[in-house]
Amino acid sequence: MSRYWFVLVSLLSVLVGLFLGLQDLLLAAKFAWGGGAALGLFFSSRWLIRSLQNKELGSDVLALLSILATVLTDEWLAASIIALMLSTGQALEKWAEGQSSKHLDALLARAPQTAHLLDKDGQISDVDIKAVAVGSRVLVRSGEVVPFDGLVEEAALFDESALTGESLPVWREKDSKVDSGVLNAGAAVIIVTTTSSEDSTYANLIRLVANAKSQASKGVRLANVWAARFVPIAIGLALLTFLISGDIKQAVAVIVAATPCPLILAVPVALVSGISRAAQRGVIIKVGEAIERLAQAEVVLLDKTGTLTEGGPQISKMVFANKYSQEEVMQLAASLDQHSSNIVGKAIVAKARSMNLKLDLATEVKEIHGHGLTGVVLGKQISVGQPKLPLPSWAGVNNALLVEIAINGEVAGIIGLDDPLRAESLDTVKLLKELGVNRVLLVSGDRRATVESIANELGITEFFAECTPTQKLAILETELKATKGSILVVGDGINDAPALATADVGIAMGARGNTAASEAAKVVIVEDSIRRLVDAISISKVARARALQASIVGMGLALVTMLFASFGYLNANGSALVQELIDATAIIWALLPSRKFSRLKQQP
Repeated sequence: MSRYWFVLVSLLSVLVGLFLGLQDLLLAAKFAWGGGAALGLFFSSRWLIRSLQNKELGSDVLALLSILATVLTDEWLAASIIALMLSTGQALEKWAEGQSSKHLDALLARAPQTAHLLDKDGQISDVDIKAVAVGSRVLVRSGEVVPFDGLVEEAALFDESALTGESLPVWREKDSKVDSGVLNAGAAVIIVTTTSSEDSTYANLIRLVANAKSQASKGVRLANVWAARFVPIAIGLALLTFLISGDIKQAVAVIVAATPCPLILAVPVALVSGISRAAQRGVIIKVGEAIERLAQAEVVLLDKTGTLTEGGPQISKMVFANKYSQEEVMQLAASLDQHSSNIVGKAIVAKARSMNLKLDLATEVKEIHGHGLTGVVLGKQISVGQPKLPLPSWAGVNNALLVEIAINGEVAGIIGLDDPLRAESLDTVKLLKELGVNRVLLVSGDRRATVESIANELGITEFFAECTPTQKLAILETELKATKGSILVVGDGINDAPALATADVGIAMGARGNTAASEAAKVVIVEDSIRRLVDAISISKVARARALQASIVGMGLALVTMLFASFGYLNANGSALVQELIDATAIIWALLPSRKFSRLKQQP
């Protein structure tokens, strides 16, 4: 907030001083301008100290020198104008970065704080998870997050997509291990804890994200890169002017002309413009640094589930016994499944409704651990759930997930579900390479056969399967050491959060509401389309090019102004006013539309 007050007070300082000056109240005008100059000195000193602590030479150093020089030589109007330009640029940069909340909030909010503990008599009490000892029996209700690593007492169904990337529900047989952080997608189940809350998989993941975020490297601001080259030239020319002319005010005029306002203003304006255009395409860029790094993308690491694929089970094949019609079986199955919150059941109900089938009310509905649902529909006993092996000879299905539909105890149909590839995924991978991305890697927690199939379909030659969050992070860190350009990571699950936080730019597929990934990332794609990744990189390249061009134009004109000042044709106030014209020119250039962006807007 202090930066925005700085802008307001600096603007008032210039305007009030000019008004008083026109009234011949010169002393009062100097006091008004002096207020803005004092603020400028305070903030520029603080920002310069921060830059030096980060071992950076910021564009603020010339602003500080200019304000000091104009104050010492009694050029108060010039001092207040420089303070105004400095405050405006810093406020623009702050606005470009936005106000993102801490990335760990979402992870901590999702983590269970209490557990349903069962005592020896089978009584349930809700206790703090820290009070649950290893070896305790804990009830996990349908739709709840598993709070501990443990062993399931009965077969159960879990949605592990957020933790492992496996998009389809996973059956865990009796005494199977289940990790904390996964979602119970079936009926209530009892687990016997094998870890404490602090040593659980989910707690370790939270610590992993925290460590990754704290160690993430910062990119160098584009303005600072130019300032590092421009500052020595400006100081050298000012010193040379003083040595030749012996006039300190003439040297100050050179410093004022050298104030890097085109860097302080034009670069943030170009980047803010890019951020605004990206938002129009459904991409939220949360920090100004990210748009610079996006433009330099060299390697992209893509998650599979929810990124390249739809992220949930969809019916891809249906086969039925000869004596039953497709409509009859689907109508009965969906009528039963509409009583369940299971994501597989929802897919069956959605399919039936797309077939315009009328659903009836089921009675005597029961959910069976590790299998599915049973109930009565239109007087018939219906069951929908895990197939009994072996499959019927007429089945002929080989999908990632199979569901059996039985009518009065007889298998009537088998439904195959898969996590289908997004329609735009193939074009996206091709366009990434056209944008200058050298390598595209597929990194997933899913099974090798599934990941390899997706990679082959997309023409991706480098892929990694069955990766834990730690392994994903290790792959990323290897790439960071070997790559000069930027490395982007795109994902949508909690298992992607550590890599998203560590990457040069983490990009979250946020349309499905996974706040853990979205908070860890610097860029969020709010539309449910991986194609927006291409838009984000394209827009960033345009914005960065405009920022570079505006910098070159502004600094070129500033050099000309410095030469005029060095020969005595401009005093400090004149240099400040000319600098304002240069600022306007650089800003207009930064905001000019790009033909490349115009073509981009026409693409779907």
